[in-house]
Amino acid sequence: MPTSTASQQLFMYSTVVSDVGTVRSNNQDSAFAGEHLIAICDGMGGHAGGDTASTIAIRSLAHIEQDNVDGDVQVISHMMATSVMAAHDAIVGKAKRERRLAGMGTTVTSVALVAGYWVLAHIGDSRAYLLHDGHLVRMTSDHSYVQHLIDTGRISEAEARNHPQRNVVMRVLGDFDIDSRPDIAIRKAHPGDRWLLCSDGLCGVLEDSTLEEVLSTCADQEECAQRLVSMALRAGSTDNVTAVIADATLALDADAFDLPHQTPLVGGAASASLETIADIVNEPVASAPPLREGKQSPAARAAALRSGKDPNEEPKQPEQRVAQPSSVREDNGDRVNTDTGEIPIVQKRNGRISADPNDPEVAKAIRNEHIEERKTKRSRKFRNRIITILIIILVLLGVAGVGVGAYRWSQTKYYIGDNNGKVAIFQGVPTSIFGAKLSHAVTDTNMKTSDLPPSWREQLDQGISFDTYGEAKSHTRLIKKQLNDAKRKQEAKQQEKAAAEQKAKDEAAKKAADQAAQTNKSGGDKS
Repeated sequence: MPTSTASQQLFMYSTVVSDVGTVRSNNQDSAFAGEHLIAICDGMGGHAGGDTASTIAIRSLAHIEQDNVDGDVQVISHMMATSVMAAHDAIVGKAKRERRLAGMGTTVTSVALVAGYWVLAHIGDSRAYLLHDGHLVRMTSDHSYVQHLIDTGRISEAEARNHPQRNVVMRVLGDFDIDSRPDIAIRKAHPGDRWLLCSDGLCGVLEDSTLEEVLSTCADQEECAQRLVSMALRAGSTDNVTAVIADATLALDADAFDLPHQTPLVGGAASASLETIADIVNEPVASAPPLREGKQSPAARAAALRSGKDPNEEPKQPEQRVAQPSSVREDNGDRVNTDTGEIPIVQKRNGRISADPNDPEVAKAIRNEHIEERKTKRSRKFRNRIITILIIILVLLGVAGVGVGAYRWSQTKYYIGDNNGKVAIFQGVPTSIFGAKLSHAVTDTNMKTSDLPPSWREQLDQGISFDTYGEAKSHTRLIKKQLNDAKRKQEAKQQEKAAAEQKAKDEAAKKAADQAAQTNKSGGDKS
């Protein structure tokens, strides 16, 4: 008798392929692919900041791989949300301690398989796709400026791909004053479900139809991930490219000895922290397999030529490695307890070495170190104050320069807007800096904004921008012509209506006169 779906236990197999790409100097993506958790984090914020932020996020989420084995869906969904927000706090704290990391951040898109359900946590513009019954469904909405423009109907999906601000993210984890709470979604899991988590280096260049075809036709997980990353690079992606593939598989006998199992894989920047992640999940973890092919695109060859490298030379790929948790490393003698350096080592006059804090010479060395530390701190504070003052001066000068430059640039532009209830041409742009308007009216028209249709008034409220005064003037003439045409049509309609009403009155009067004449005639005949 076949086992019912409700009694069958689902397991997850997953893999990840992450590549630095053809342009970037380092990989700021980080990814995790385990039996219970998959995640993709796309870092941002400079050479060191992006990879640090994405690694912190993976470390913050990795414990769910171990904690949700016997998990409750609601508990794990809450755990995923709090782990994402904890990653945000850790990123902010590290950025405050290390100024070179200021402004770093990362996206997070993660999925956990819990008791037959998928739990999805998402913030940023990395994406999660679910292939179910042969159909690909995009499970996340980008927290980006272009997605906002799409949602409000200002641009189309096709226009978004080439929008100059397509990389502007409105919600993200990091050193920013924005909402760090992730979107959480829960969905019933089914055998054969396939997930794709990817950074925008992949979904930004490949169409959803292409993703659906590859995910549907390529059964082997690693081959599927390899193919998607290669295709993105060949299509001209200039970003890091990462793909995480996960499949739901069925174990008919959940009590069997040989259950589905895999070693969790860590890809991208986080692969430099394998030992730390192995300690978090308390099991061995391995680095993701490298990209085998697909970097010999025209963009890759051009990048190699720019950097003085041989474009025909295959880049050397890092070898996969496995890290054991600390308990195993200690047994193998791989874990070394490094000297903290808190107590100085002193060579005495008799040649003996001492690190005993009770030794007078060692105690004296400790006091001297403390004195030097205090001097260094005072010197650092003074230097930091001077640097802060200089930075403030430079920032003020920069702001003033930006303000002057912005004003000069703004005066090369024109727009049509509302000026005290009338349509007017303004020189400048419809905005302000620090309360100072960057525009002024140069030409008023006789058109009242109240005479315009509501849609035109909304455009005037935002300002209809032009590069030259002539274009703005021409557009006002067009508005005036259309307004006059509308008025003439309205007047014509009113005249037609008045004529029809007069005609009806005349006909009624004539009819009344005819009836009166007929009545008089009838009376005369009787007499």
